Amino acid sequence: MMGFSVQRWAAWAPGLVNPASWETWLAKPHALPAEGTPALAAMPAMMRRRVDRLGRIALQASYDAHVDAPEAPVLFASRYGDLGRSVELLTQLARSEPLSPTSFSLSVHNAIGALYSIARGDTSAYGAIAAGEETVEAAFTEACGLLSDGVPRVMVVVYDEPVPSPWEHFSPGVAFPHAWACLLSASTGADAIHLDCAAGPPDAPFSEQEQEQEQDPADLPADLRVLRFLVSGASRWEHVMGNRRWRWARDA
Repeated sequence: MMGFSVQRWAAWAPGLVNPASWETWLAKPHALPAEGTPALAAMPAMMRRRVDRLGRIALQASYDAHVDAPEAPVLFASRYGDLGRSVELLTQLARSEPLSPTSFSLSVHNAIGALYSIARGDTSAYGAIAAGEETVEAAFTEACGLLSDGVPRVMVVVYDEPVPSPWEHFSPGVAFPHAWACLLSASTGADAIHLDCAAGPPDAPFSEQEQEQEQDPADLPADLRVLRFLVSGASRWEHVMGNRRWRWARDA
């Protein structure tokens, strides 16, 4: 698969609002507040008022990673999206109550990308990706495909929050709302990162140094383990799902 490098990245969660604080936290994760919403000052107020908390968090990371950068295709990746809106709409349907057209239009996965495109006046391609526990890998696979086609840069935005009742058992590992974004470019140099997928059991055991690098807390969501790999300089990380091995590797 096409090698890529991270030109710029940004992330947002309650209590973590800049790369330095994220790097410190990823090196030694600890409990974070469950509540908090970014100001999202870069988006016009009339449009900003339509966006719920998760959307604001995703958009804040997007603006921070995209600042001063040329237009680029953007892939918004979320396992469940703004599921809170969907729960609210389904509850209203069950009660035979009228639905809000605005709430319905913002409940779909591509709503955040559409708002971002409109607010920026950006006519680049946008995509929305949801692929279960392999959502991040699906997004980066799509990004690498675009880079292989000659697109100079692609931005991937990953975002999620705790799943609301009655579906919280589907995603117990996401304890706090968060989003992160990476502006990617193709690379064949020493900094190139590769993502590959293979079937079967994991590779041979890591070396002692690699094992030390890959010790992730069990409660760290898989998408944040990917971010940890991307910003830490670790040589590799594997995400095993069923009979598939997603291998993230950095050239030596």
